[in-house]
Amino acid sequence: MDELPALLPEFDAVVVFTPMTEETRHLVDAKFLAAMKDNAILVNGARGPVVDTDALLAELNSGRLRAALDVTDPEPLPADHPLWTAPGLLLTPHVAGSCTGHVQRAYAIVASEVARYAAGEPPRNLVNGTY
Repeated sequence: MDELPALLPEFDAVVVFTPMTEETRHLVDAKFLAAMKDNAILVNGARGPVVDTDALLAELNSGRLRAALDVTDPEPLPADHPLWTAPGLLLTPHVAGSCTGHVQRAYAIVASEVARYAAGEPPRNLVNGTY
């Protein structure tokens, strides 16, 4: 965690998967978002309160960052909430864990990617072109 602030400006995408605890509440706050690279995308697959919604809305409305969320704070998201119309936001339902076979598919993808890496091949879904 101590290295995170220095890493944020280096990446085009920041993906957050963390348990919801008092330490992770608003982990992604205004300072975190400000450290991200211009035009980067934040993906939150953790829990809604890990991201400070007001801080994220400010960045989305400025056009500096993009985001993909399948969790929000508040949840469920009220019909009149500004996240529904925020520019640069992909908002999806939080239902992946209820799909039949999701665990088997996830393990198969991980096993395939590890095998590719062990064979000296690049990952299939490389974001920044290096590994």
